[in-house]
Amino acid sequence: MEVTINNQNHLLNEACSIAQMLALVLFSETNGLAIAVNQTIISKSDWDRYLLNPGDQVIIIKATQGG
Repeated sequence: MEVTINNQNHLLNEACSIAQMLALVLFSETNGLAIAVNQTIISKSDWDRYLLNPGDQVIIIKATQGG
């Protein structure tokens, strides 16, 4: 299935959870991330259970420190 992640199209397996999607596209630590699907924030505790659908718009936001 095709979903859009941060304005880039990605092909994922059917029945892909947010956690599975992150493992496929990030290869890094998930601390400090916020995920929105179709403009709705998804709690980190739901990432294993929340299944993406074809055409979903996913935004990944990474918190950074600065001064």
